Amino acid sequence: MAEVTYLEALRQGLWEEMERDERVFILGEDIGIYGGAFKVTEGFYQRFGPDRVIDTPISEAAIVGAAAGAAHMGLRPVAEMQFMDFIACAYDILTNYVATARYRAGLSTPIVVRGPCGGYVRGGPFHSQIPEAAFFHTPGLKLVCPATARDAKGLIKAAIRDEDPVIYFEHKYLYRRIKEDLPEGEEILTPIGKARVAREGRDLTIVTWSAMVWKSLEAAEEIEKTDGASIEVIDLRSLIPMDDQAIVESVKKTNKVLIVHEDTRTGGVAGEITARINEQAFEYLDGPIMRVTAHDTPLPYAPPLEDFVLPQTADIVKAARWLLHY
Repeated sequence: MAEVTYLEALRQGLWEEMERDERVFILGEDIGIYGGAFKVTEGFYQRFGPDRVIDTPISEAAIVGAAAGAAHMGLRPVAEMQFMDFIACAYDILTNYVATARYRAGLSTPIVVRGPCGGYVRGGPFHSQIPEAAFFHTPGLKLVCPATARDAKGLIKAAIRDEDPVIYFEHKYLYRRIKEDLPEGEEILTPIGKARVAREGRDLTIVTWSAMVWKSLEAAEEIEKTDGASIEVIDLRSLIPMDDQAIVESVKKTNKVLIVHEDTRTGGVAGEITARINEQAFEYLDGPIMRVTAHDTPLPYAPPLEDFVLPQTADIVKAARWLLHY
């Protein structure tokens, strides 16, 4: 066993897949000699060379478009967005072309579009977004959001091997903060579309993903110490496909649900999860479904303002206590 960070686990997964399959290559801005803005691809250029580690112009549409074409020709590209905020520049190619290619023409498009997302790093409005909801509405895409080092590795490997396009949201706040012992020499594959129980509980379910898993776990521990209540935390890991069964099974056990996500409130994924619970497990609910999310505003630079806008552990504790005493 060796302790690795979330970032290093991601690096390992990419490296192993490039070693395993010569069709895998990576492309993006400054990923080659420089090693990427966060050094995820450091050393890749020296090992795999310029034909498989390609520095591109600053054009997200061109990066994803080139990746799609390469995938149609039998390759397995991994396209990096230097910051996920700028995936908006590739929205058209992803939603109008990549996501519909199999339906329109029977074209497999095994591409991964990955990059750092999320706040809590004082990055301001251009470097702090989680644009998950923009793609959640698009049939044909898969969305994954690892919260742990093990899943950072297991999901990037699964995404590269998938025959359909996968958007891989890696949270930059977790890069060097989350560490985990991973077995050396053992292959780790995390199935896309399968949630995990991050914490067992009996009194209330928190459904969450990405960095919010850790704040939810902190809240659950605080509530258990102060209130004696047992909180279950479900880490979805994948938003599309979503593991409805894991959510419903937990709801049947605890009868109360809190959904936590970092994205803004209006139009966020929590609304869809709420609808699915109402459709599949309404009779098991002992109270309203609550949600803790970011406020509907761009992310500010100022630390106190960012802290106010984004969900904090105290916000989760407050909402959970309200539900517990409903």
